[in-house]
Amino acid sequence: MKYNADDAVMHLEYNSLREHLIIPEYGRHLQKLIDQASALENRNERNKAARYIISVMGSLNPHLRDVPDFQHKLWDQLFIMSDFKIDVDSPYPVPSREMLEQKPDRLAYPQNFPKYRFYGNNIKYMIDVACSWEDGPLKDALVIVIANHMKKSYLSWNKDTVKDDVIFEHLAEMSGGKLNLQSTDEELSATSDLMKVNKKMSNKAYNNTNNNNNNNNPRLRKGVMKNNNNRKS
Repeated sequence: MKYNADDAVMHLEYNSLREHLIIPEYGRHLQKLIDQASALENRNERNKAARYIISVMGSLNPHLRDVPDFQHKLWDQLFIMSDFKIDVDSPYPVPSREMLEQKPDRLAYPQNFPKYRFYGNNIKYMIDVACSWEDGPLKDALVIVIANHMKKSYLSWNKDTVKDDVIFEHLAEMSGGKLNLQSTDEELSATSDLMKVNKKMSNKAYNNTNNNNNNNNPRLRKGVMKNNNNRKS
């Protein structure tokens, strides 16, 4: 029996003419299986086909196939890929299109335009916590810790020295006048000590970045292993 090449070309399927894949990770063949199962008129046959499709979907991740939460996810994906048209008996609540299209609530940022960005939002949070505490030795110690951290953050952006009066002024401003060290004799850590801490942390971060880059580079990793073998020999 002879076939006409032109007829064969006319029956080819092109991706530009195919329907959109809802979850592309599972591929075209599984999408067609779900479409065929949705078109079955017998409910028992649909349930049987749905369980078979779930087993095929789970075989792509065999280590998670028997986990209950993962099974729930597979059934949800089955309904989603069928465009919520398949009518089968699911062991889990059937998801709805409205639930899938529901948008999360908008996240509220703590500050939009902070005046002193070099302190960061964590400092402002610590100041608010300190303001809520009752007066006492613990609160005084926390205020000193906050002021020292503010000075260290200030020096990380401004490499020159900074006077304690500037930190005390910023602390009073950011706390709304509730934390005021300007009239006390408190002294913060020395600038040189804080600069050493900043330099140490910067070097540590730099070394960690270089180590990660070297580990991801196969040539460098091979060279390190070769040098280690030479040292052992």
